[in-house]
Amino acid sequence: MKNSIYLSIISLAFAACSGGGDDPKPAENTAPTVPALSFPADNKLCLDNNVSFQWQASTDAEKDAIVYQIQIAKDNAFGQIVNTLDNSSFSTSPLQLDKNTAYYWRVKATDSKGLSSAYSSTFKFHTSGDAVVNHLPFSPELISPTTNAALSTTTASLKWEASDVDTADVLTYDVYFGTTNPPTAKVSENTSSKSFGVTLQPTTQYYWKVVVKDNKGGETVGQVWKFKTN
Repeated sequence: MKNSIYLSIISLAFAACSGGGDDPKPAENTAPTVPALSFPADNKLCLDNNVSFQWQASTDAEKDAIVYQIQIAKDNAFGQIVNTLDNSSFSTSPLQLDKNTAYYWRVKATDSKGLSSAYSSTFKFHTSGDAVVNHLPFSPELISPTTNAALSTTTASLKWEASDVDTADVLTYDVYFGTTNPPTAKVSENTSSKSFGVTLQPTTQYYWKVVVKDNKGGETVGQVWKFKTN
């Protein structure tokens, strides 16, 4: 009889200790999807400098409320941010921007638990000015080598992309390349190609930039990009 009582007590104690393992784990939070930009469209010429921004809604697996952060800058590296907005809807009220100026913008989504998506792709547009005949080219966009890439080769092809709202303009490029930041050695001038081959040394940090020029005297100096060799 005593043995039966002891066994019952031990069984109850074991059940009490082991039962907690069946509790469901709390659901893991996931970030919202990356917003998709809508307006102003990429490479657009805005005839009015009062500009509103629109994007497609992100989705959230947990149905959390979403707030969007909009960044507007005068350079595509977002080092010259002119406005940062937080918005719960998919568009902004019109913002008064400078005339005859290139702008770059992007959006990210953050849920109510504080988890954020990556930033969207960057769109660029140009505001028109009073009696402006020519608009400056947009800043060049990096293709390769990617920033902070580590290359194990003795040569590399520097590649970039560039555009201009004046679609009839002919663009040419000056390329600066070297081991100083910023690079001062002009290794190519007035080229129409959007790539340039360079010879590399091992275990070296390299810096390069591109100046975009149109055929009406306008030019835009790009940001400094960097990579290294192993």
